[in-house]
Amino acid sequence: MKKYLAMLLAGAMCVSLLAGCGGSKSASSGTAASNAAASASSASASAEAGVLKIGGIGPLTGGAAVYGIATKQGAEIAVQEINAKGGLQLSLDFQDDEADAEKGVNAYNKLKGDGIQVLYGCTTTGSCVAVAAESFSDRIFQLTPSASSADVTAGKDNVFQVCFTDPNQGTTAASYIKENGLGTKVAVIYNNGDAYSTGIYNAFQAQADAIGLDVVAVETFPDDSNTDFTVQLNSAKNAGADLVFMPIYYTPASLILNQAKTMNYAPIFFGCDGMDGILDLEGFDKSLAEGLMLMTPFNAWGSDDRTVNFVKAYQDAYGSIPNQFAADGYDCMYAIYEACLKAGVTTDMSAADICEKLIATFTDSSFSVDGLTGSGMSWSTAGEVSKAPVVVKVEGGVYVTQ
Repeated sequence: MKKYLAMLLAGAMCVSLLAGCGGSKSASSGTAASNAAASASSASASAEAGVLKIGGIGPLTGGAAVYGIATKQGAEIAVQEINAKGGLQLSLDFQDDEADAEKGVNAYNKLKGDGIQVLYGCTTTGSCVAVAAESFSDRIFQLTPSASSADVTAGKDNVFQVCFTDPNQGTTAASYIKENGLGTKVAVIYNNGDAYSTGIYNAFQAQADAIGLDVVAVETFPDDSNTDFTVQLNSAKNAGADLVFMPIYYTPASLILNQAKTMNYAPIFFGCDGMDGILDLEGFDKSLAEGLMLMTPFNAWGSDDRTVNFVKAYQDAYGSIPNQFAADGYDCMYAIYEACLKAGVTTDMSAADICEKLIATFTDSSFSVDGLTGSGMSWSTAGEVSKAPVVVKVEGGVYVTQ
């Protein structure tokens, strides 16, 4: 759920994604999310400068809900902070797409009918690809916090990403494993039915071939509902793999870690941003993730002021530790806000006029954003973000930056 040195996935690092997982958090987060949204809406309504209508899309129910809920809640924290500044005010109308492309387009059409001026989302890749085709045709500016496939932005000058792209994650992961001597023999387990997972794997394999990283086994599974990974794990174990690269979401990853323990197979497991959130998965034994490494742009246990303040605000509002997707959502909303200020966007402008102004600003070499997931974030004309990647390791139930 994304699927970067890049991030991984706590409920990081994607998704990919994303292909995002743990829908059980939806109900427990609903009250806090409603309170935060109400606060943001109230501040917006009282502003003299008018309100910029932002529409958001992501899964709030279903298997990938943890990703959509996180991006929504991270964005709501940002909206509250921004509206408290005075001046340009933001409102966020976030629609549930259940990580389904058709439902994503339906949600987009509703938001368009309600007069949104900027689109925040989508959260997952499949839905975002479908919606991006619509927003491009309608000339509505779109910034996604977590949809990491290159297909999201390809051929669409109005669509930009805050997360790392899938190819970036795959290339970075292979280089990091090689440069740090993490594994002499590497196995890969990926979801061949998912664009996020496949995109990362393809780039990983290409880089591994280029730098001489020894990939001894490659195993796939068809979708995130798969529950038995003994064939894939036995293949890796029999090939002598001392590191298993898994560019997948945390739900199947949690099963793999559990089954590997049952088999007494203990290689280094290495994932990407879609695996971020595994420590928050309901019913998951965190000890199974001890030593797990993943790429993520955000470490909730970081000590810098920006991270500390965000984590506190998030915990106060929602009662939980924010993952990478929440941080991406926060940064995404601030990027929209700061670009609007720089571009001179006003709330009486049409969506099409705002779109052209924001495209020009995001592709301006002088424009950058300091956020939770990277300092000096800037964007290419292809919509891809540039920021430094981070690798973390699970130690004692928390992320430790490597």
